[in-house]
Amino acid sequence: MYWYEDEVRRLESERSKLGYNPKVLFYGSSSMRMWSTLQKDFEPFSPVNLGFGGSTLAGCVWFYERVVAPYKPEAIVLYAGDNDLGDGRNPEEVFIFFKQFAADVHRTFGSIPCFFISLKPSIARWHLIEKFKYSNRIIESLIVHHFHNWQFVNVYNQMIDAKGFPKYEYYSNDGLHLNAKGYELWKNALYPKLAESIRII
Repeated sequence: MYWYEDEVRRLESERSKLGYNPKVLFYGSSSMRMWSTLQKDFEPFSPVNLGFGGSTLAGCVWFYERVVAPYKPEAIVLYAGDNDLGDGRNPEEVFIFFKQFAADVHRTFGSIPCFFISLKPSIARWHLIEKFKYSNRIIESLIVHHFHNWQFVNVYNQMIDAKGFPKYEYYSNDGLHLNAKGYELWKNALYPKLAESIRII
């Protein structure tokens, strides 16, 4: 995990200069880190963006104590797992990492509201799509049946067309990361769920 060290140090440095107590932590991979309008999109929730580039769900668990635990949030939003599958891990491993992350959150913060944004149907990783779909299914099932303070935010179904293929309009040129329209979709999927769960300033 040493290759993430510079990014994690950046997040630690930013925390020391933050100047406010975030209500909602947004944590995860580059899809989270590159959400340039996040602060504006979720301003009523006093958010902080803790995404770090290229991170896996395994990495999110590994750096949990340094990046997430020092805060006192009212809610957490997670997007990760995409890069784990891209690196060759299988859905069962992603499932285990998610369980560990949820356990860490419960140990640190109790049953605060938490949100898992479903893995997106990336054009660049279409050859792995069955693994993405299966990862989403098993994580959603775990949340629905066992993790009642978590919500599964299904953006996958909104990002595919009637034939089940990804809609290009939501992606940047690399076919992996989102463009402004993609982030607008994510915001619209997530905002009402946050508004139902925590106080708005």
